[in-house]
Amino acid sequence: MKSYPTENIRNIVLVGHGGSGKTSLTEAMLFCSGATTRLGKITEGNTVSDFDEEEIRKGVSISTALAPIEWQDHKINILDAPGYADFIGELRAAMRVADLAVFVVSGVEGLEVQTQVAWNYAIELGLPRIIFVNKLDRENSSFRRTLDQLREAFGMGIAPLSLPLGREHDFRGVISVIDAGAFSYDEAGSVSEEPVPEDRKERLEEVRTSLLDSVAETNDELLERYLESGELTRDEIVHSLHDGLSQATIFPVFVGSATKLIGLDRMLDAIVAAGPSPLDRPPIESETGDTRSSKPDEPMSALVFKTTSDPYVGRVSYFRVYSGVLKGEGTIHNSSKRIDERVGHVFTMRGKNQEQLDAIVAGDIGAAAKLVHTVTGDTLADKGAPMVLPTIEPPEPLLPKAIAPKTKGDEDKLMFGLQRLIEEDPALRLARNDETHQTILWGMGDAHLTGILERLKRKFNVEVEEVPFKVPYRSTLRGKADALGRHVKQSGGHGQYGICNVRVEPVARGEGFIFEDKIFGGSIPNQWILSVEKGVRAALANGVGTGFNMIDVKVELYDGKFHSVDSSDMAFQLAGSQAMRDAVEKAGVTLLEPVWTVEVLVPEEFTGDIMGDLQKRRGIPEGIDPLGGGRQIVRAKVPFAEVTHYATDLRSLTGGQGTFSWSFSHYQEVPHDHAQKVLEAAKAGSS
Repeated sequence: MKSYPTENIRNIVLVGHGGSGKTSLTEAMLFCSGATTRLGKITEGNTVSDFDEEEIRKGVSISTALAPIEWQDHKINILDAPGYADFIGELRAAMRVADLAVFVVSGVEGLEVQTQVAWNYAIELGLPRIIFVNKLDRENSSFRRTLDQLREAFGMGIAPLSLPLGREHDFRGVISVIDAGAFSYDEAGSVSEEPVPEDRKERLEEVRTSLLDSVAETNDELLERYLESGELTRDEIVHSLHDGLSQATIFPVFVGSATKLIGLDRMLDAIVAAGPSPLDRPPIESETGDTRSSKPDEPMSALVFKTTSDPYVGRVSYFRVYSGVLKGEGTIHNSSKRIDERVGHVFTMRGKNQEQLDAIVAGDIGAAAKLVHTVTGDTLADKGAPMVLPTIEPPEPLLPKAIAPKTKGDEDKLMFGLQRLIEEDPALRLARNDETHQTILWGMGDAHLTGILERLKRKFNVEVEEVPFKVPYRSTLRGKADALGRHVKQSGGHGQYGICNVRVEPVARGEGFIFEDKIFGGSIPNQWILSVEKGVRAALANGVGTGFNMIDVKVELYDGKFHSVDSSDMAFQLAGSQAMRDAVEKAGVTLLEPVWTVEVLVPEEFTGDIMGDLQKRRGIPEGIDPLGGGRQIVRAKVPFAEVTHYATDLRSLTGGQGTFSWSFSHYQEVPHDHAQKVLEAAKAGSS
């Protein structure tokens, strides 16, 4: 592939709900542009963008693929992003580096949840948007119904640039609103012009007038000319669409069928003619507020938005060059980590295949292999004029799974493999819970985590089993008590002798462990007072009587006995531990559970269902805040044990329209009946 100047580059990301046809559209654009000689099909597992074994087996996209094409002496970098909620991290990263989002909407299913999620994120980014209504050759498809849904959800900026020619199985082409002409397609995608059918002329005129009204309003001079003549030239329309697109005030709509190759050329023509180039986008801004425009003569800056591990070439880093020129075969500076990297060849990727380039110019997207220290979100920059771009913040993982290697001795292989996968997918998080002694892998949902564990087995030959997730309960004393710790063994030879008397009581939540030395008269020498405290601490950490870490306890050491020969550090540690066992028997134990603050964002029609569901989970509602756009935030304090699978449950409850965030709040006493069940389960598990 030849090099293109910045003004002839278009970076587009295909977004939309899973199953809307994004990958089929990618394949169709590759074929129509001549980048491929055959039309890949998802059902046959031979698409360019879904090349991972898991994607082929399941027939869904799980990661973003890059697929550049050439069209009318322009380079269009296509980023095919996943459409399922579990892979939202991939979507957000791809949208961050694109200049135009192409929303693929099924004409059968209409507007779906993840399309709305992606639209909201595009608004946050100020990202220009166009819409491709796909699958209009299918039974029960309806462009009119889908268009009404789009306008209701996204406003009157929705502007159809083409209308369907024919319907469902008779769908054969498109009617161009700008050119007022009809174009039909044969099975090979060849186009022929034909007269606009009589029964479509009135609808065409209605839509065209609406488009001209919208376009004219973007410019005062244009509006005056339009009011005088009632018409605009094609160049004026295209120029105004370019301005409206770049400012994200007009959202053109195209129709077609990716699998039948209908309507793609009209959309690609518009992307080239009216779509924003990198030069049309605002200058990139660093973390410190410095800016650079997308020009080759600026100092180089690039953002790494994706990392993969290739079994043959190792780590591959995908990046968008925002300014300057990134050249291969030399040293590159990672300004995020303030470290130099050795870079070999630079290249573009078409699916899994590399196409070598001499350099990546401002505005273009490329890749490099074997960058040792660089990960997703890092900035590569000119060392003489370094800047750090805002990193790509991954979504907060919401679903925990407790895992362990199936084969003993594979712990190191497991950790190595997971660390490599986390480098690829920042939406993952790995944690070791020292209280429950479990390794916890956090992800966005069941499909996300299941795919990661399959990849772990395939790439790193580590088989993992999921074990029951343990909630990190804790415990505390129910009341006050005086307790005795006695460890005495004197049966010939060097013995063991340590006796301590303690007073114990619970303290306010959050105060932690308090140890007070009240020894008078040397009943326990100073060096062994610390031994008693170590023994008490060890007993609390081991969860005296329950197995759950004991917190918020005050222990006062006020008396004891020692032996001049047989006393030792270990004897008094054991005495301190025994004192706590005695204290638990006398004072009783209260079980505590972690409580999290949960904030659920849902369309307002689900608010009642969400409130009722959270209350069933022993949640305490804290309020409802309107957010605008028919959405509300429901806030509640909920025991963590009741929401460990909330990511999956909320999706089912709201049809995928709800999202949530959470954070740890505090520990509180577990209700008696529930506490008994937890303690019985813990006892059974340890036996």
